[in-house]
Amino acid sequence: MDLLPKETLETIRNAERIVFLTGAGISSESGIPTFRGEGGLWKNFRAEDLATPSAFQKNPELVWEWYDWRRGICKNAKPNLGHITIAKWQNKSNGVFLITQNVDGLHPRSGSKSIIELHGNIFRVRCINCSAKYHLEEDGLETEGLKFCKQCESLLRPDIVWFGEEYDQSLLTKSWEVCKQSQVVFVIGTSANVSVPAQLALTAIRNGAIGIEINPESTSLTPSMKHHFGGKSGEVLPKIWNEVFPNESLK
Repeated sequence: MDLLPKETLETIRNAERIVFLTGAGISSESGIPTFRGEGGLWKNFRAEDLATPSAFQKNPELVWEWYDWRRGICKNAKPNLGHITIAKWQNKSNGVFLITQNVDGLHPRSGSKSIIELHGNIFRVRCINCSAKYHLEEDGLETEGLKFCKQCESLLRPDIVWFGEEYDQSLLTKSWEVCKQSQVVFVIGTSANVSVPAQLALTAIRNGAIGIEINPESTSLTPSMKHHFGGKSGEVLPKIWNEVFPNESLK
């Protein structure tokens, strides 16, 4: 039995612009915990207690210990079929864009391009003084503990949007533009509790895009979606790919 009706399949095939919006759910399928909510404690700290500018100012050693631990988990995780299907879709067409809330780096590792990482990347750092940016692995800074800028020797911090911080306005502007011009928006593995990603999805739909949600549970966005699939992206997305492109294998 097909997941999508012929009308939706034709819309996807003919779309000049498709947007994938992904959240923590897609990476939880790869074994990466969300670090929020029940079971999200680390040494009796919540993510909300550590991922803040004030926490870093008060105890940068503790914050870096937490991020080094998290980065190890992300490094050992592997992209799943959800990530891989999106990457395949992007490599097939320049009109397929990816906006993610995730910082784990699994999307680029799966081969995705044109990625807007709204919340940053756990493998990147930036200087608190001169704003120089580095990639921990590529720039030889992947050591445990405090890390320091190669240019001014000031303290480096994770290049991540912390609680209470503003989004990068250039990334937001690009995200709004992409969503306004899309004909299809896939919303995958997001609880829709973070307002900006939810508003991006609604913006696409209000501008005429059809919404397809893949999430084990219903969310506040579900009523606005044309289709909702209550399953894992690694199982549902490959099936959708096979329906849209019946003669093209994911492998």
